[in-house]
Amino acid sequence: MSRVPLCILSSFQPPEVLHGHSPDLFVQIGSLTKTLTATVLTALADRAVLALDDPLESFLPTPGDTGITLRHLAEHTSGLPRLPAGIRGRDPYAEFDGQALDSVVRHLDTLVTAPAGTTEEYSNLGYALLGAALVAATGRPYEELLHSYILDPLGITDVAAVPPHDRRLCRRGLFGRPRRPWTMTGAILPAGGLWATPRATARLVTALLVDRALGEPAPAWQKAGRLLWHNGATRDASVFAGAAPQGWILVHRLTGDSAATDKLALDRLRTLVQH
Repeated sequence: MSRVPLCILSSFQPPEVLHGHSPDLFVQIGSLTKTLTATVLTALADRAVLALDDPLESFLPTPGDTGITLRHLAEHTSGLPRLPAGIRGRDPYAEFDGQALDSVVRHLDTLVTAPAGTTEEYSNLGYALLGAALVAATGRPYEELLHSYILDPLGITDVAAVPPHDRRLCRRGLFGRPRRPWTMTGAILPAGGLWATPRATARLVTALLVDRALGEPAPAWQKAGRLLWHNGATRDASVFAGAAPQGWILVHRLTGDSAATDKLALDRLRTLVQH
């Protein structure tokens, strides 16, 4: 594990950069994107643009009454599966575009595995639908919503769906060539498609979880005791972000092994708290 390019930022020490990582180059942050999508949701609810308990069919052309609300999507209690059908191959989300999402929406009643609100199942599909609903509710592109309700108020710039190629950091493969990252700019973007520099991501973590600069943390954040956390992973990148009363931590690694990244972050957090 120590050979994987690694970046750690925390409230306990200056940035630690090992094995070719950098806190100032864009990396994929995977499902940490969900925390920003949910923050947009709560911001729109605070402004009465929508309500957390609005039904999904108020925004998207679902068949009949699914019983699914925006809150269900944000809290992973919609009864929808983790992934839409057809997600496979080396670039699994490349063909999951707006047309594919529209097909899912119009057949949503056939995909539900449990009544909404009865069980919790982590769902990338649910967050793709949540992002589409926010766009439909406002008539504004997803990235524009991110800037208006999160990035601009916090003064953070280094977050994007498509970062500059000369500022991307990707894992290297055969002969040292950068490996091609997953394509996640389509309908899956609100669920896990954003890139950000680790330094910008750390600023988001502290603003949202420590300073509460935009209010109470959004429902996407997971809870373990007094620790609020979320992780994310793509083919060749994984991230863990968390905050507790004692401090906060962000770990990013150029590997899709999210379990190892989570363990590294939690072990480091325990060690730093003890000292």
